[in-house]
Amino acid sequence: MKKMYVEETADKVGLEVELKGWINSIRNHKKIVFLDLRDRSGLVQVVGDERFAVLNPEDVIVIKGLVKKRPEKLFNKKLKTGEVEIEAKDFKLLAKAETLPFDISKEELGLTLPTLLDYRSLTLRHPKIKDIFKVQQTIVQTFRKTMTELGFFEFQAPTIVATATEGGAEVFPVKYFDSQAYLAQSPQFYKQIMVSIFEKVFTVAHAYRAEPSVTTRHLTEYVGLDVEMGFIDNWTDIMATAEKLLKDIFKAVEDKHSDILESYKTTIPKITGRIPRIKLKEAKEIIYKRTGRDIRQEPDLDPEGEKEIWRWAQDEHNSELVFVSHYPTKKRPMYTYPDPDNAEETLSFDMIGRGQEWITGGQRINDYKTLTTNIKKWGCSIKDFEFPYLQAFKYGMPPEGGFCLGLERITMNILGLKNIREATLFPRDMERVDIKLSSTKQKNS
Repeated sequence: MKKMYVEETADKVGLEVELKGWINSIRNHKKIVFLDLRDRSGLVQVVGDERFAVLNPEDVIVIKGLVKKRPEKLFNKKLKTGEVEIEAKDFKLLAKAETLPFDISKEELGLTLPTLLDYRSLTLRHPKIKDIFKVQQTIVQTFRKTMTELGFFEFQAPTIVATATEGGAEVFPVKYFDSQAYLAQSPQFYKQIMVSIFEKVFTVAHAYRAEPSVTTRHLTEYVGLDVEMGFIDNWTDIMATAEKLLKDIFKAVEDKHSDILESYKTTIPKITGRIPRIKLKEAKEIIYKRTGRDIRQEPDLDPEGEKEIWRWAQDEHNSELVFVSHYPTKKRPMYTYPDPDNAEETLSFDMIGRGQEWITGGQRINDYKTLTTNIKKWGCSIKDFEFPYLQAFKYGMPPEGGFCLGLERITMNILGLKNIREATLFPRDMERVDIKLSSTKQKNS
């Protein structure tokens, strides 16, 4: 028998239905018991007799009853089922829930972040928290749809790698049988290899960064929406592709989730025309002139610098997004293509959205000899890169480049969340792998 979902009852007045779900809340008036039944689609009010008084919030039940029209003065405009209720005839208890540590039926849970994560399996059931991941699903689906329509091929990248080769962030070692391996910092090398096979590729990949960082915008394990494209005519083709993707994502989120955006009191990021593009040196000069803060000798924008160049983009271009390009060669990975007009700078970029970096990308070195020279210059061993990475370049790689969009970062910023962990189902960071690591240490000591 096909399961009927709660929201389907809105147009089933006069029909008997069977519904399955969780009790979101219950109100006992002795001979009459009101409860809100919740399933994946939403809530509906159920009216039962004294038999229902034995039930508690989060009990899992099956209800059989008649769909009836509510009196007009009792319509609940907040619910899609707000004009109907179920007159319950019978129920069956499928699973009993223990007493809840807090009231999950509230519109806002109002919990601290540690409590929110300590009870993650429960708090994820809350409609407003579930909505975060509805938006996130749309972002991933739109990513796949857009890239496929642009002729890109999806592949799955491995997350266990033989050497810690990418540099920059620290890596997690993994005991791999009798050898040592590492958790991948990104699928970068593999997506470059795949360009030599399918020309244009993308992947949704987990990546791991063993950086000692506890901030509101960093995670130890995150999801990257990675893109790589061959036979580019110009490195700006990469920014154009990223811009197309972002605009498609914004439209999809606005079209599908206007109600969620409204509940979070936010809108999609504003863009007027093309996303503005500016070189890093120019950005630092602008920040100096606007604020007096002098970061002109720094190799990157600090968090406050990212926020200020975002403010500038809004003031001057009516855009909440801005591309910042030409980062220093010495501060970018060894595969980043140097600017032919200035070898101290690279044809690379970050995309700043609402004051935070969302995307990093750029053109890559595709010449085998130049790449091996750079590997040595960066103090790395050619042997670590020979297979499978350099093998692909040794036998011919077209001009290419790509970018990575952080899934949790874009979700966080679209919805205006305060901490990136809120945009992560089960966050991993220095202090938590589901449970608080400090609590584990105390128990084991």
